Amino acid sequence: MQQFPFQPRDDEGPVFNEPWEAQAFSLVIALHEKGLFSWQEWAAVLSDEIRDAQQLGDPDLGNTYYQHWLKALEKISLLKKLSSSDELAERKTQWHSAYLNTPHGKPIVLSAAKK
Repeated sequence: MQQFPFQPRDDEGPVFNEPWEAQAFSLVIALHEKGLFSWQEWAAVLSDEIRDAQQLGDPDLGNTYYQHWLKALEKISLLKKLSSSDELAERKTQWHSAYLNTPHGKPIVLSAAKK
């Protein structure tokens, strides 16, 4: 049985459309392996995010799965006090700034954020 039944995958395993999706996936795995939350806790938070998105009209075509994954990661980070809402907001601001300061076609790195 597949651990996450809605996760996009092919015959070789999970499929990622963007590098950030793989990074978010890996971060969840790493936090779980450190014992910061159980798979049951993670599955419940992720399921809630997917359900909420579907109720708001997400057609669930698979292309938004990792957006739900990221929202669930933020939520469980707050629930488990791994981060604060201020820290998450600041990091989002930094990434947005890095995005705006990165030339088209180049990888976005946090160091490109203007302080």
